[in-house]
Amino acid sequence: MIPLVVVWCLMAVAVLVLAAMRKMAAKDENEVIHVDDKAFEDRQEAIAARLEKIDYWGKIVTAVTVVFGLCLCAVYLYHGWILSQTIQ
Repeated sequence: MIPLVVVWCLMAVAVLVLAAMRKMAAKDENEVIHVDDKAFEDRQEAIAARLEKIDYWGKIVTAVTVVFGLCLCAVYLYHGWILSQTIQ
């Protein structure tokens, strides 16, 4: 059971790392559109593409982490219930 908890903790850390990566990538983002500056426009498109990629993986890793955590909790509770039935 302990190795599964360690795996879940590593997955949670991966979610936090992705959140930090997104925050770092978004710090250079400017929400004002500059139509006269092509270099600035290209830079904003690159930042937006990177944020989309981070968001995509962030959603997947977060969902997997939550589902894995709920399954781990269910197994733990079931195991406890089985042990309580055998004690009587």
